[in-house]
Amino acid sequence: MTAETPIETASAAGPSHQRNRPSARYTGVAIALHWLIAAAILFQVILGWRMGDEPKGPATYAIFQLHKSIGITILLLSLTRLAWRLFHRPPPHPVGQPRWEVIASQVVHVAFYVIMIGLPITGWIMVSASKLNIPTLLYGTIPWPHLPFLPELAPGPKHLWHEIGETGHGLLVKLTYGLLALHLGAVAKHQILDRDEVLNHMAPGARPGWLEPRAWLAAVGLIAMVAAGYAYRPTVKHAAPAPAAPADLADAQAGTPSAEPAAATEAASGPAPIAAPAAATAPAQPDNPLKDPVAWTVAKSSTLGFSATWAGDAIDGQFKRWTADILFSPDALDRSKLTVGIDMTSAATGDDQRDASLPSDDFFAAAAHPKATFTASKFRKTGEGRFVADGTLDLRGVKKPVSLPFTLKIDGDTATARGVTTLDRTAFGVGQGEWASTDQIGGKVKVSFAITAKRK
Repeated sequence: MTAETPIETASAAGPSHQRNRPSARYTGVAIALHWLIAAAILFQVILGWRMGDEPKGPATYAIFQLHKSIGITILLLSLTRLAWRLFHRPPPHPVGQPRWEVIASQVVHVAFYVIMIGLPITGWIMVSASKLNIPTLLYGTIPWPHLPFLPELAPGPKHLWHEIGETGHGLLVKLTYGLLALHLGAVAKHQILDRDEVLNHMAPGARPGWLEPRAWLAAVGLIAMVAAGYAYRPTVKHAAPAPAAPADLADAQAGTPSAEPAAATEAASGPAPIAAPAAATAPAQPDNPLKDPVAWTVAKSSTLGFSATWAGDAIDGQFKRWTADILFSPDALDRSKLTVGIDMTSAATGDDQRDASLPSDDFFAAAAHPKATFTASKFRKTGEGRFVADGTLDLRGVKKPVSLPFTLKIDGDTATARGVTTLDRTAFGVGQGEWASTDQIGGKVKVSFAITAKRK
């Protein structure tokens, strides 16, 4: 990559040509950018192969997220390098180099800028126009926006843009393979056959010949990056973050009048407390209150979780915002009632980018069905401290009967309950298109709760 590009030739024609005479090598900044971008491209190529070859699952998903991060990094580094070279002339071609080699060098050099900038941009288009609106967090930390307007397009134009990005990305990937082969072949020719100073331009102090240690160091670095691409094993986040402390929840809900509807509570940050019904709806308590249904206020630390499998790996999560009306007594099962409302945009599995896809139409369709509701008015006792709530779950607009077994212990005014049941996600339409199959994401999903409550 020693030839001047047309941009560089134009920049050298003015007064800067007098100030920046050709050097025997590139500047230190250009050299650092060259090797950084080269290493990133090689690592990126291997990640791309793995994304296509390995089965879909949490690990491949994590590789895809890293692939996006490295792509944006290459874009930023490439733009920096291009800006730098507008004001810094590259070294001259070797004396006596054939004209066809000079032209070929210029073409390859410009083509490298096309792929270094074009590949990230086409990938950016694909992500921005994806049916799943997954946010990009560079290296899981730094938010990176979608391209303007693409996420808001209608399905037809949005799909067209995705196809444009995908086709362009695929063509540029193939061009990358050819350019890498040409570039590495040209470097070997200059170093071994022509025995000129080309390698010295990017490896200061390098001398011609196959014994030059810098040439071997570059070859080892190339092999190391390929090996690193295959050896990389992402850390897969399986579990949702721990619930916020009660004090944090109180702060988040401060200023919300208790008379507001449950929807106001659901909008609060963090796992909302399970709200007991208003006092007016509870029957008057006699001297022995457990003979009539009791209204319970549930502790803010109570949790509502779920567990699924993805490519054989367990994915544990929880709903961070949910409400419930509980009227229950073991001695009044025939008059006990339970209503739970779940904010379907609040599912958390510990991976923000993965969680952002769950409210989409392919899964919870939260735009049309923002809330899932479980209602039960029939309770059965199955053993000492063991019960079953028979009710109906309304999820994604589909209503199905669900039985929820749970254990209950009442000590004075405090009750603790634990329960778990298994749902078939496909029965509710959770998982559309390629996600409808249970080959990768299992059809069975466990839903569990852990509650501590105080009698009102």
